[in-house]
Amino acid sequence: MKKQFLVIGLGRFGSSICKELYKLGHEVLAIDLSPERVELLRDFASHTAVANAADEGNLKALGARNFEHAVVAIGDDLQTSVLCTLMLKEIGVPIVWVKAKDLQHQKILEKVGADRVIQPENEMGIRIAHHMDSEKVIDYIDLSEDYSIIELIASYKLGNKSLLELDIRAKYNCTVLAIKQGEAVNVAPMPEDRVKQGDILVVMGHRSDLKRFEEKGI
Repeated sequence: MKKQFLVIGLGRFGSSICKELYKLGHEVLAIDLSPERVELLRDFASHTAVANAADEGNLKALGARNFEHAVVAIGDDLQTSVLCTLMLKEIGVPIVWVKAKDLQHQKILEKVGADRVIQPENEMGIRIAHHMDSEKVIDYIDLSEDYSIIELIASYKLGNKSLLELDIRAKYNCTVLAIKQGEAVNVAPMPEDRVKQGDILVVMGHRSDLKRFEEKGI
């Protein structure tokens, strides 16, 4: 379904979000103070504007209140990102996601009503650290403080066995959400589905259980 997105701040983070949303077929209004940055995004957004998004009058003139979602990607300027977030919520934008520079910035943004705060460098750092910790880990997503989803490469240990034979849920208290075999993805696999060496397992569980499965089960 086509959605309307307002992207404010066209640095590397904001630009990549803008381009991908536009590529996915959504309507995107891209805003930045820099004419050069706006010009670079002209072919990758439905509409562009050179404007100070920390000015409520500018936001109203650009029709910001008509957008369902807004992304504030001004991570390096704490004051501007906070003001912009506050005004977007005050004029009635339902969902506002904001880039934060650090934890203090995140806490302030949450106080003024941001629906989700993203620390891209921190999140990417966590993913890379988990990949460095184990060559088996392909990707890592936090669901909460205790629970995560990880992608693991199946080793020879699994020996072309079915999920029923492996009994991962009973042994490790982890749930296999999907099995990737080359380009094919088996979502919600059945107990009789087999796992081969080199397959990628998408597994959900408590961090400690996932670590135990990673070290002993796969």
